[in-house]
Parts: sequence; C-alpha cells; structure tokens
Amino acid sequence: MIEVDAAPFAYRFDPARTALVVIDMQRDFLEPGGFGETLGNDLAPVVEIIPTVAALIGTFREKGWTILHTRESHAPDLSDCPPAKRARGAPALRIGDMGPMGRILVRGEPGADIVGPCAPAPGEIVVDKPGKGMFHATDVAEILQARGVAHLVFAGVTTEVCVQTSMREANDRGYECLLIEDATASYFPAFKYATLEMIRAQGAIVGWTAPLDAFRKAIA
Repeated sequence: MIEVDAAPFAYRFDPARTALVVIDMQRDFLEPGGFGETLGNDLAPVVEIIPTVAALIGTFREKGWTILHTRESHAPDLSDCPPAKRARGAPALRIGDMGPMGRILVRGEPGADIVGPCAPAPGEIVVDKPGKGMFHATDVAEILQARGVAHLVFAGVTTEVCVQTSMREANDRGYECLLIEDATASYFPAFKYATLEMIRAQGAIVGWTAPLDAFRKAIA
C-alpha cells in the first residue's frame, strides 16, 4: 500500500487496484467556441489545469497503471439527451447545435474530443457518458470490476459538476477516491474550493484531496 499526505488524513491505495479517472477534458469545455464558453463562462480557470492533468496522466503512464478518460457527449440523434437538459439555461448554442468545432457535445464531432495534451494513448480506456456522472448509462462499473479496481484517483472538469457527481457515484459503490486538487477546476473558483471542502468533510465522507506534488512524493 502507498500512503499519500492528503486531507482530511492520509490516503492509502494499492497501485495494482487503482485507476486514474480523467473527467471530460474536452475541447467543448476548454476551448473558445465550445459549450463552456457558450454558457458565458470564463475559460481561464479550466485551461490553467491542462498541464497538471497532463503531468498526472504521464505519471500513471510511467507506472503502467490503469487510466480511464470520460467524455460527456450524446448520440447524433440526441436520443440520450433529455429535452430538459438541452433546453436548460440560455447558452448561445445548445447541445446538438452546430458550432465552430462541429455539433456541440455530440459524439464524433471535434468539440467532443479530449484536448491534445491530455489525449488518450492507445490502450487507455475511453468512455462516452451522456450524463454528469460516469456510471450513468455507461459500462464503467463493469470495466472497473473486471480489472479489480478498488481505488480511484480523480482529475478533470468541472469540479462541482461532473467530477463531484462521479466521485459521489463511486463512493456509493464502495470505491476509495482521491481528488488531485490542482488537476481539477471549475469556471467558478469558489465552487471548486467549496466542493473540495464538501468532499473531505466529516472524515472524508466522499473522499480525499491532495495536490499532485504530494501524490508524486508518495509514489517516488
């Protein structure tokens, strides 16, 4: 077992039973013209974490540990996109509309791709999810069970939406979860920090948090 200096107390994990989960590091959320920007968000906070996420991915690759990437995206006919989801808010472009990177959040379109520095390598797991949580309407549970995974290290965007939802889903299924603090972000920094506090409150009620440097020191 490896022990990480984490909050609210040390996080221990078995690398043979651990997977990195990189949530939705997609062009539609991180690049100009994508869905994130059409909602009126400032992209700077999420763009800032790209090098750290890439470094975390690189660390797992060096060790040969399991890596799973998710992409929030929908079928071209939007049959897996609830009308309420598409209609909510007042974005300049809605899910399925044509944007500068193809149709917004539609599988196979350029905007649904993961940004270059964080792009999956051959052999890494890529899961397209129609919801915020990674277990909803996907085969993530079966993938993790088949590999004997018990510990999950999380990164990605956005902290308070898809990352937190996926962590809470994982927690309910018995996984021990660690969120890398500087490898996750929100368009609203205050939301990120509030989420970190919620996750590790009450004795790690959802999971643990730690910076990348602490994780790297633990595995060195």
